[in-house]
Order: sequence, then C-alpha cells, then structure tokens
Amino acid sequence: MPAPALSPSWAGVHPDVWQADALAGAPARVLATGDILLDAQLPGGGWPLGALSEILQPPGVHSEWRLLLPALARSGSGAVVLVGAPQIPFGPALGAQGLDPRRLLWVAAQAGAQRLWATEQALRCADVDAVLAWLETVRADQLRRLQMAAAEYTKLLFVLRPERAHGESSPAALRLWAAPAADQGDALEVRALKRRGPPLSQALHLAARPSRLARLLAASQFMSSHALDRTSASV
Repeated sequence: MPAPALSPSWAGVHPDVWQADALAGAPARVLATGDILLDAQLPGGGWPLGALSEILQPPGVHSEWRLLLPALARSGSGAVVLVGAPQIPFGPALGAQGLDPRRLLWVAAQAGAQRLWATEQALRCADVDAVLAWLETVRADQLRRLQMAAAEYTKLLFVLRPERAHGESSPAALRLWAAPAADQGDALEVRALKRRGPPLSQALHLAARPSRLARLLAASQFMSSHALDRTSASV
C-alpha cells in the first residue's frame, strides 16, 4: 500500500515567498486607506506605493473621492495630479477632509494618448505625490508602462476605468470595484476583483462619509445648479 502523500511544510521558507492561500504582505511601502475594514483586506494594509491600483465603477458613478480622499490627504505635501478628471473637484469639501486644494493639478487631456503621456510624465515628476488617471480605453501593455513608471519613482497611482473593463487583462497589483451601496444610505460598496491573496467572497461596505463632508457636497451641488440657472437666463 503506497505511503500517504505528505502535506508540504512551509517551515523555514523565506518570508518574502507568498503563499497563495494567505493575504500577501507588502513587498514595499503602503499608505493606509483611512478605513480599517478596507485596510484589513489589502496586502500590507493599505494602498501600494510604487504600484498600479485600478478602480472600476459602473456608468455614471464617481465614487473615487469617497474611496481615495483619506489616503490622498495624508500622502505628503506634493502635487496630486488629476489626468482627465470628469468633473472639477470642489475645493472646500476636499479641504474639510484634510486635502489642501492647492495641491491639486488638473490636466484636462481629452484623447487617450494624451492622458497616457500626461500620466507617465506626472509619475516621473519629483514634486508629485499621487496621480489619478481616468482612462476609458487602454491596452494592458500601456498600463504596464504606467506600472513601471510608478514602481521606478515609488508613486501612488490610481487608474479609474469603467466596469466593462473587468474582463480585460490588467497588470494592476490591486483591482477594486466601487459604487454606492444599495439601500444603505451613503455607504460605499467595494469588491476586490484582484489582490495578492485568496479571493474575497463578499463585498465590503464602507461607512458613510462624515456629515460635514456631506453638507459641503450638498452645498456644492446647490451652487452648481444655481450657476447653470444663471447661465441659462443670460443666453
């Protein structure tokens, strides 16, 4: 009768060797997300520095600030570059959460090639702490080039893409889906599509934004609607 197969022993294995049934540690530096629940599910406990993090969202949804703002506010004192952002950020709301609006640099690039070029150049700039790039259509080799630039200069890099890109190949070290949680007020639902570790079977539900931020965002929408009314009246 053949001897039973022995289970492999991981004793003595170097700690940098990742075991696929465990959440990986951080091979480099990370920055805490600002949410304990989310940190607990990310390798190393935060957003990876020097790596590409990809955020997918449904059509018409823009939850990136809800998800990224706490970390961006603590990312340093350098520029936070927004490449192809669909909307102009509301400075008072960001400032209330600790992100100095003077750190923001908005690059209004339209074509995909322009956005890729601007993103790579921003990653190579010493005065930049983080880059957010909104890329509708992009190839895996183009994302890999951005990943290499982020790694070379140890930058925070977030690429915002539509959820239809879920089935496409991506070199991102971390890939999340985010959208407002249904029937849970102002909570945010986050799913881990790709991480270095076992699959996350259930979605995370992150706490609602602070009431002060909610009031500021409501005020910004009110101001925007009145500005549109004044524009219409003057036409």
